Amino acid sequence: MRKTLLLFILALLISSFTILDKEKGLSNFKLKNASTNKLVALSDYKKAKGFILVFTCNKCPMAKLYTNTLNALNAKYKKLGVPLIAINSMDTLAYAEESFKKMQLKVKKEKFNFPYLQDKNQIIVRKVKAKNTPQAFLIWKNKLGNYDIKYQGAINDNASEPEKAEHNYIANAVNELLKGKQVTTPKSESFGCRIFIRGEKQKMD
Repeated sequence: MRKTLLLFILALLISSFTILDKEKGLSNFKLKNASTNKLVALSDYKKAKGFILVFTCNKCPMAKLYTNTLNALNAKYKKLGVPLIAINSMDTLAYAEESFKKMQLKVKKEKFNFPYLQDKNQIIVRKVKAKNTPQAFLIWKNKLGNYDIKYQGAINDNASEPEKAEHNYIANAVNELLKGKQVTTPKSESFGCRIFIRGEKQKMD
C-alpha cells in the first residue's frame, strides 16, 4: 500500500511540471539550457506576461535562417514581458548532431541572446504537438497562472529576408496581446525539418 501511494505521489509531481488541458493551459516546465548549462523554468520569469516558444534544432537548414530574427524578437519583447525561449526536441538517439554538446557549440557560434533548452525526453513537444523546426508558439498567462496557446505556426513568411516579410506572424500576435486585443491570426502553416517522436509511428505528410 505504501509503495503504491509513493508511486502515485511521484506521478503527480512529475506531471506537475508540464500539463496541457483545455481549461488550465500549459503549466510550468523546467529544461536544461545550453547557454548556461543550468535548468530554466517558466517560473523563473516572475514578471513574464507570456513567452515566445520556438521549436528549433542544430542542423535544420530552415531553422538556421532564423537566428537573427529570433535574437531581434527576444531583444524587443523580453523587456516588454514576453521573452523568447528556443527548445530542441529532436531525438538525440536518431540524430547525433542534436546532442546537448552541439547545442552548446551552436549557442556560442551564433551568439544566441535567448535560452536554448533541450527537451531530451520530448515531453514539451508532445504536449503542444509541435511538428517541425522552426515552429513558434505564443503562450500567454491566464488567471490560473498557467499559459494558454494564443498562436502557433510560422515565425514570419520570409525566412531568408525577414525585412521583406509580408506577415510577421509572431510579432503581430505579441503586439495584439500587449494591446489587450485578440490575436487576429492564431494559426499559420510552418515549414522545416520534421520532428519525429521517439516510439511513435508517424505518417509522412
